[in-house]
Amino acid sequence: MAAVSSMRKMYGLCFHAVRQTAGRKASRLLQHRAFRVTAVHQQQPFDSSLEKPQFPGASAEFVDHLEFIQPNVISGIPIYRVMDRQGKIVNPSEDPQLSKETVLNFYQNMTLLNTMDRILYESQRQGRISFYMTNYGEEGTHVGSAAALDPNDLVFGQYREAGVLMYRGFPLDLFMAQCYANADDLGKGRQMPVHYGSRDLNFVTISSPLATQLPQAAGAAYAMKRENLNRAVICYFGEGAASEGDAHAGLNFSATLECPLIFFCRNNGYAISTPTSEQYRGDGIAARGPGYGMLSIRVDGNDVFAVYNATKEARRRAVAENQPFLIEAMTYRIGHHSTSDDSSAYRSVDEVNYWDKQDHPISRLRHYMTARGWWSEDDERSWRKQSRKTVMEAFERAEKRLKPNPELLFTDVYQEMTPNLDKQRESLWRHVQQYKEHYPLDLYDKYQH
Repeated sequence: MAAVSSMRKMYGLCFHAVRQTAGRKASRLLQHRAFRVTAVHQQQPFDSSLEKPQFPGASAEFVDHLEFIQPNVISGIPIYRVMDRQGKIVNPSEDPQLSKETVLNFYQNMTLLNTMDRILYESQRQGRISFYMTNYGEEGTHVGSAAALDPNDLVFGQYREAGVLMYRGFPLDLFMAQCYANADDLGKGRQMPVHYGSRDLNFVTISSPLATQLPQAAGAAYAMKRENLNRAVICYFGEGAASEGDAHAGLNFSATLECPLIFFCRNNGYAISTPTSEQYRGDGIAARGPGYGMLSIRVDGNDVFAVYNATKEARRRAVAENQPFLIEAMTYRIGHHSTSDDSSAYRSVDEVNYWDKQDHPISRLRHYMTARGWWSEDDERSWRKQSRKTVMEAFERAEKRLKPNPELLFTDVYQEMTPNLDKQRESLWRHVQQYKEHYPLDLYDKYQH
């Protein structure tokens, strides 16, 4: 009985403790609720329409109706121009007021490039070189942009910017040497034709894969920014290359790292045989700039002054403000994509003739010069004759030069020749000696073995 009485007392104590604890919790809960009710009564009425998004990934407002953004939300990014098709200045305040000497230099570079293209294109058709790509119709994008840059600015080209290099002073002999892969070629005969490069002229050697130059340009521009060099980088590419993944990487890196970089897109209507209508659905390439937080402009690429003005201002601000710019130059590729292409298979002759005869950057600039009395028919005939003679002389010199030294196949890979390369070199020369009737070594530059 004593044990039972003891258990009852213990149970009663525990029950009393539980009731006390529950009572205290209930009291605190009632006090908390009273505080919340009091606080609510003290707050101002809440208006959800004034609520602002706090998400860190975008700048926007809330909306309370379902609506998808239409791709044609605006009518289209306008195309900046200075001259009309007849070479007349549309808005005098936009005239860059370049000197006669400068404008003549523009014209002579554009036409000299055109002449070199014709001769080297014919050379390939005759089997004298293996490959070529012309620049017909896009000369204004080259010269207008090149003239707006500082000589120390670094250029990353694609494969149709020969005019940029020509404007910077790259001699005809070196253009020919590269295409002919002779002993004078700065690339030592290792690259296919039209893959130019010049360390002295700050022109990075062109590579074949599309769009690889975009992230490379972003990296170079970031390095320049860190070193505070007061230099800019310009990166050229076609609208087809803008579909590559490397294009996204380059554009996004340059924007987030705030690099002094000009992305210059030559939108010439075709990515080899693919027209722009099949290449993208948005409003060209300039429309992508805002998505990357990048200042963008679309210009008339057949108007050398419009290209000059846009590139000059973009270059100035890129260096001063450390930010990238996107320029989309609307132009037209009059020639075939390359000597490996027949563009008549995917576009009409009438279409090509329109751009060649009615809206060509060279004829537009000639109209401008003629109206000012800076150029005449006699000047045109004389210059065409002189420029063709100059190109032909360089062409003939290139053909007579020897091929590069075969030893150069093994150099520039490592600072010092490695055992495996030594073995390969010895194997090559054993093969050449064994079958020397097939290897006319007198056609190659002096070699040592």
